Amino acid sequence: MKTNSRNRMKRAITAVALVVAAALPLQAQTKGDVPVENGPFAANWQSLKAWECPEWFRDAKFGIWAHWGPQCQAESGDWYGRGMYQEGGWQYKYHVEHYGSPADFGMKDLCNAWKAERWDPESLVKLYKECGAQFFFTLGQHHDNFDLWDSPYQEWNSVRVGPRRDIVGEWARACKKYKLPLGVSIHGAHAWTWFELAQKFDGNLTKEDGYKPNPDGTEKWWRGLDPQELYAQRHEPSRGWENAGSIHSQWDWKNGASLPSEAYKRKLQNRVLELINDYDPQMLYFDDTVLPFYGCDDQVGQNILAHFYNHSANRHHGRQQVVAMGKILNDEQKQLMLWDVERGVPDRAQPLPWQTCTCIGSWHYDRGIYNRGDYKSAARVVRMLVDVTSKNGCLLLSIPVRADGTIDDKEVAILHDLKAWMDVNGESIFGTRPWVTFGEGPLAENSNPLKDQGFNEGIKYSAQDIRFNAKKNIVYATFMGWPETNAATIRSFAVGAQTMQGKRVCSVKLLGFGKVPYTVDADGLHVTLPAARPGGDIAPVLAVVVK
Repeated sequence: MKTNSRNRMKRAITAVALVVAAALPLQAQTKGDVPVENGPFAANWQSLKAWECPEWFRDAKFGIWAHWGPQCQAESGDWYGRGMYQEGGWQYKYHVEHYGSPADFGMKDLCNAWKAERWDPESLVKLYKECGAQFFFTLGQHHDNFDLWDSPYQEWNSVRVGPRRDIVGEWARACKKYKLPLGVSIHGAHAWTWFELAQKFDGNLTKEDGYKPNPDGTEKWWRGLDPQELYAQRHEPSRGWENAGSIHSQWDWKNGASLPSEAYKRKLQNRVLELINDYDPQMLYFDDTVLPFYGCDDQVGQNILAHFYNHSANRHHGRQQVVAMGKILNDEQKQLMLWDVERGVPDRAQPLPWQTCTCIGSWHYDRGIYNRGDYKSAARVVRMLVDVTSKNGCLLLSIPVRADGTIDDKEVAILHDLKAWMDVNGESIFGTRPWVTFGEGPLAENSNPLKDQGFNEGIKYSAQDIRFNAKKNIVYATFMGWPETNAATIRSFAVGAQTMQGKRVCSVKLLGFGKVPYTVDADGLHVTLPAARPGGDIAPVLAVVVK
């Protein structure tokens, strides 16, 4: 939360400022660069490799993410702020039908239309914690470049435009109340290329254009704001920019991507460093190849990591207690930050902690997914969570939030089903560590390699697939479905099996029920499960004491 004197003063005048903000033109701010905090970490790869994943995060295993911002106003899915400019695409057609041409009503106007009028962060965070979340993430800014906090380095932010609320700050207060670590996701580095399709519409507007009256003689609502602070499009576009899919091959600033200016890179660095100073998040997620601008300027990412780690270390007796997450990491980079896998699961256990990020629907709210009933079920989420944790990972799950700041009835039902399983079986997840083997069964024996940064989550688990976690002398064995005959054998507990390391099974109980009949021989542990199914049909868990 905010602690410095500048921000204490800002809080005191916020009520007055918000009353007059809409009527007054914004004045250009002259601010110096935020200094990179000194400490045990230097801003270079070698020094940053001293980072270690803190034990609190390894214990947490499961977090919920509000991937929510102005693009949710249309309730038409992910990347709407780019798709609305893609002529011929379904989002473009939707936009023209509901808002008119993006030349007249573009992303800048969508930001202003978004009011979040029913948003109650405390009730949502309370619900998420009750469902088992051990940490919470808010979107900080997406590729739309709109900051969801009181950002002194970006005038296009949620306090000045749209909701007129400090989204990050209010989530942070709710997290503090319910004792959930706060994470913030940063996606803004790519606005430079992501918005290039807007150049054919309103993407090249300037501050001066805002002072020109509308055709009916009225003033523009954005008078005094500079659209280029949002769009950043006063540059030659990337090679092939009119091909909507070209941005994917240019994500690491290669293959003809237009390279960002020094001012643009410095602005993002200042925004992130200021965010760290003001809100003290315990986690940061970067939606980049490795870190912002990696591939064209490694120093920005190194500066951010050094500042983040030192900011924590200087407040924890020299030991940092934070987690930075990045995608598409090589083995060396996995030592200096947490590897994030988007919508996927490695097919083998990993030597270092890692994370899967996924969503029950589209990253940004999509009314069509709700209408079609296409959300991931609680059963699918649980089985993915079990698989991820058995392989030394954590799961970050996005629950899409509607434009008005609420979640829909189908999402609430999924969360309630998730809570029912967690209430019975949560001990098999939280605070555990990988066992000597992550699992057995058909999927454990087959290959399901990742594609790029992930995207292999369409895994069809069965009751023959079993996953393991351990806590002291307890091994939790989770069936990825209820065995049809209520009788099952787990080979990994067989007498003399290498996985047993000379130990033996001493007791077996079904979580939520109690002790169950069992025998052990050279073929495995044979158990008989009861007809009752505590925690529902999703995934029964055995707690096996091994000594």
